[in-house]
Parts: sequence; C-alpha cells; structure tokens
Amino acid sequence: MEEQNIQKFSEQCKNIFEQVRRDVIGQNEVVEGTIIAMIAGGNVLLEGVPGVGKTRLVRSLGRVFNLPFSRIQFTPDLMPADVTGTNIIVRDDEGNSKFQFQPGPIFSNIILADEINRATPKTQSALLEAMQEHSVTVMGVSRKLEEPFFVLATQNPIEQDGTYPLPEAQMDRFMFKLIVPMPSLEELVDIVNMTQKTMAEVAEAACNGEDLLMMRKTANQIPVAQEVMEYAMKLCSATHPDSEHATAATKKYIRLGSSPRAGQALISAAKVRALMNGRFNVSYSDINTLAYPVLRHRIKMNFEAIAERVSADEVIRMILDDLGHNGNKDGAKSMIEENKKK
Repeated sequence: MEEQNIQKFSEQCKNIFEQVRRDVIGQNEVVEGTIIAMIAGGNVLLEGVPGVGKTRLVRSLGRVFNLPFSRIQFTPDLMPADVTGTNIIVRDDEGNSKFQFQPGPIFSNIILADEINRATPKTQSALLEAMQEHSVTVMGVSRKLEEPFFVLATQNPIEQDGTYPLPEAQMDRFMFKLIVPMPSLEELVDIVNMTQKTMAEVAEAACNGEDLLMMRKTANQIPVAQEVMEYAMKLCSATHPDSEHATAATKKYIRLGSSPRAGQALISAAKVRALMNGRFNVSYSDINTLAYPVLRHRIKMNFEAIAERVSADEVIRMILDDLGHNGNKDGAKSMIEENKKK
C-alpha cells in the first residue's frame, strides 16, 4: 500500500467530516457510520422519528461528495415504475411510433429513499436489484447504474401508523442500520440557532466520485489478521441458535441469525474504520464497534425477547461479552472526536 494514498485518505476523511459538521449538529456515530458505509460501498438505513435530521444528513452528504443526487419520497401510492422508470411511446421524425426508455430517479449516484417503509412491499422491491447488483431491469432489458451508487434510506420506527415492514431480503442489502436519536438539549439549541440563519445546506464538496472509489480501493488493501477474521466470522455464526458457536443469549432470544452478507459488511467496514483512525490493520475494537450497525437489522428476535423487551443491541452486547473480546466496545476514538480536538 502506498503511503501517499494513506495520507490522502486521512486528509479527505478529515475534510468530509468538517464539511458535514457545517450542516449536521451532533449525531456523531450516525455521521461516522454513514460515511464508513459509503466509502466501503454499502447502503445505509437510517431509523428515527421525524425531524431528527435524517434527510438533511443525506442531502449534505450529496453536496460533500459532489455526486448526482435523487430523492424519492415513498408513499403508499408510489409504483415501481416511478422508481425505476418505464418505456413510453414516442414518434420519430417519420411519424412512426416506438418505445423509448424514460429513466426513473434510481439512475443517479446517491439515492435518498425517504420514509422507505411508507411504500407498499411491491414498490420497496423495486430497489432490490439496484441495491445488490447495481443494475435495473425493465421489460427484460438490464441497465447498469453508474458507480459509485448508494441507497441511503430513512424510515420511521415501525410502531408508527401507516408503515410497511421492510422484507428480510431488503434489510439484508443494507450494510448498516443506524439509529438516529433525539438531540440533547445543547444540540437542540445549536440546531435552532443554525436553522434561524438558513434552512439550506451549506456544506461544500470535499471529494468527488473518483476520489471516493480510490478511497475504497485503498481501504480494501488493509490487512486483516487471521485471528481477527476468525473472530468476526465466529461473531456472525454466533447469531444462529443452531450454530456450534451460539451463546446462551442467542439460544434464548434469537429466532433467525445473520446471513453471510453480515460477514462481508463487517470486514469491509472495519477496514475503512481502521484507516480512518490511522491504523493499518483491523482490530478487535473495529469488529466490536461495527457489530451493532451490521447485525441489529439482520437478526430476528423470538417471542421471549419481545415479551421481555430485550432489544437486538442488548443481545449483540451479550454475544460480544460471551465471545471474550468486548473489553473496549468503543475501540479507538472516532475520527469526528479527533477532529473536534484539533
């Protein structure tokens, strides 16, 4: 790995965080998680009540990465063709009718799927192929999407009225599920003061699509020690009740465990996080910290967990404790915290 690329990676990350902080107050873990996923090439699901800045964060990231941006507002009457596009009849110069493909908003680099769980499952499924294969098939013709491509979706908590739970296949295509909490009192004051000046985003471009792809290539070269790799895979395996690595908490509270995509996401994101924190190898702390956003939407809780009100995050913490490498859940300090001190 070239030292020049590593230094450039660090500088670009610092610039990205500085620009995002111009638009987003607080939410450090959410901001860092979203940027890690974008560099690693994954999709992100942001969950939180309305008004906590989910959409603003995604719009700001579109400005910071200087990439074409499309917003799709999901509603119960939204149809798949409204997302992917459709063939329309047009007349050529000679007056003959022919079909011409009219691209939908999915043909962009950053897709904001706003309130994705407001749409029906039929419309939600229109994103499945795009999220995994980065292509769209309409009437038998497949069209590749331009790289880099991300789906950054927001959703309200499923307890609210008028929502449709995302199917397991679609949840699995999100690298991270990040919980966006309510701001603290100090953050709320800062938010109101900031929005009194302007409601528009003011962040400036910190890199472009080519830079982002180069950062991803640099991160992919970060080595993973065999012991750390085995620990990460054991962690994924431990989410299955019938696995030989299943812990007591797994057998008691989990009905279905994570898929192999969880292992892929865990390692890809851990490489990015290690490089962000100035390390050239993945550590146990990277795996432990990222286990929550990677696994919380990939495990299905059983009736006993629901009855005892045990959350997915609590079960993940129990599993990490049982596996024996959870002495420092937070791991290295986040890039945002380091930049704040500077």
